[in-house]
Amino acid sequence: MVKAINKISYLKYILALLLFGSNGIVASYISLTSYEIIFLRTLIGSLLLIALFKLAGNKLDITKNKRHLIYLTISGIAMAVSWMFLYEAYQQIGVGIASLAYYCGPVIVMVLSPLLFKEKFTLPKVVGFVTVIFGIMLINTQAMHDGKTSWGLFCGVMSAIMYAIMLIFNKKADSITGMSNAMLQLTISFLTVAIFLGFRQGFVIHVREGDWIPIFILGLINTGIGCYLYFSSIDNLPVQTVATFGYLEPLSAVAFSVLFLREILDPIQVLGALLVIGGAVFTEGIFKRKNPNSITTPY
Repeated sequence: MVKAINKISYLKYILALLLFGSNGIVASYISLTSYEIIFLRTLIGSLLLIALFKLAGNKLDITKNKRHLIYLTISGIAMAVSWMFLYEAYQQIGVGIASLAYYCGPVIVMVLSPLLFKEKFTLPKVVGFVTVIFGIMLINTQAMHDGKTSWGLFCGVMSAIMYAIMLIFNKKADSITGMSNAMLQLTISFLTVAIFLGFRQGFVIHVREGDWIPIFILGLINTGIGCYLYFSSIDNLPVQTVATFGYLEPLSAVAFSVLFLREILDPIQVLGALLVIGGAVFTEGIFKRKNPNSITTPY
């Protein structure tokens, strides 16, 4: 019985990662601005998570630890901003390069963990971080040579920085976990983007008829169902497995961009991608052994 549960959990977890990895592909078929896409994605996804949370009979008590609620609010705001930068980077420099930049966020957290969480500053962390930075430099240098915009590269870097802030404050809100965490954070992200959109242009969004299918796929399947699959599976899996398989997400994002969008990575960028993923896996492996209860937030 336990083996059957674990097998189902493995399948759910891998499917969730593949869904998250395909976000950029789905978004590329939507002819809206990055912040309009995020507004609709968070709206649909948060509504679905709220419905699933209620149907499961869960109860939410947000008054129990107000400090952690503040931390989660900051995390949700950071997630909204990171997504807006990420989706702008998708449009400017391509899904593959933007995804690799975005997934430097967890590495930033691991390197800052000695200052933030009083962890020891070790040589392997430094080696892993330097490897990732060198890989990003190779990718970005070649991207600039290929005519990619400096604004797009800036958005990619900022998406990683805001992703790191999201993870830091999410970790601090350690009394709010599982589906409660996902639902609250996604709802806060929606409210953040809604405020931004309201000030920028109001809530009138001109959606073309052909955009609705990818919008609902992104909001319902990739976000709502993806988060449900993720959070309903990780509790039944070893933490080291979650960490190891987690990099299937950026790898699949790059692979999907090559297969479906015909994006081409130059040999230098391929080397940079290997350094980014390899350095991140190495650093995270060290970090997870020291922090067995820490789990990277998806999306």
